[in-house]
Amino acid sequence: MLIGEVARRSGVSARMLRHYDSLGLVRPTGRTQAGYREYSGADIRRIFHIESLRSLGLSLREVGCALDDPGFTPSDLVDDLIRQTRDRIAGETALLTRLRRIGAAEPAGWEDVLQTVALLQALGSESAGKRQRAALSSVGEVPLPVEALVEAALSETDPNVAGALRWALAQSGAGGLALLAEGLGSPVADVRERAVRSIAEIPDGEATALLRDALTNSDIVVRRCAAVALGARGVADAVPTLIGMIVEEANDVDAADALSALASGPASADRIATGLVDRLADGALDSSARRRLTEALADIPGIAASHALGDLSHDEDRAVALTAAYILTLRNAR
Repeated sequence: MLIGEVARRSGVSARMLRHYDSLGLVRPTGRTQAGYREYSGADIRRIFHIESLRSLGLSLREVGCALDDPGFTPSDLVDDLIRQTRDRIAGETALLTRLRRIGAAEPAGWEDVLQTVALLQALGSESAGKRQRAALSSVGEVPLPVEALVEAALSETDPNVAGALRWALAQSGAGGLALLAEGLGSPVADVRERAVRSIAEIPDGEATALLRDALTNSDIVVRRCAAVALGARGVADAVPTLIGMIVEEANDVDAADALSALASGPASADRIATGLVDRLADGALDSSARRRLTEALADIPGIAASHALGDLSHDEDRAVALTAAYILTLRNAR
């Protein structure tokens, strides 16, 4: 079969077939009397083998080794091709993400594009100072896309930078809440905690709803962080978790402050006092836990709390009794 016919049937151009010949990859078995290349069936099969290997990303040199070296083993080469392909995909994905974020910023001109690119690069810097400045600068004439802020907030380990990112997200409004909600379901505990802390700083009804849902999260750290934030927002659903935090001495000072903020009216104050007293009645609690619960009653106004403190001033546990008596003295002096 002559070169033109081979090119038509194989889809490989005559020019490429000549190139294969010059490299020694496929040398036609024969020549016509006129000197034209003439390919045999075995030559054509080899062409198809070459094209198959090239489709996997092999170079022509690697193709030649694969076909002609009897000792050639494909496993190492295939593993290397997998690695190269993954690297290439990662690079292209990163570029696509960057382009989408620039597009989301809706730049008015190339100056805006350049500013956005500079902020994105700074946000990914190894320098914590640069990342923090980028976060603080993102709320301006050329704001960073909220997607970039959320991604940075969920991965940031430096506490100062993380605080700046949460502030920037709060300034951007509720736009990042859907992405932060996804973070609450992350398999990584640190990501879940960063997500709930970021949601807690967004003063929005949708954020409050997410925090309510977070009270039933499987991660106890998420539940506790949500409870403290909800207490500051006056959401009574957080009370059981907050009382549990006091018992377990888990951020118990903030939990007590949140309960105090919730006890704004007589009805809610009495409910909180009753909840604290019910836990105090648990015979399995140790002395320190009962003392912390007693201390939490100090900032709960109302008759129920005062009556509870009066009873506790005669408690068998001397530390609890002294604490309750001292709190009562302070309350009566007001």
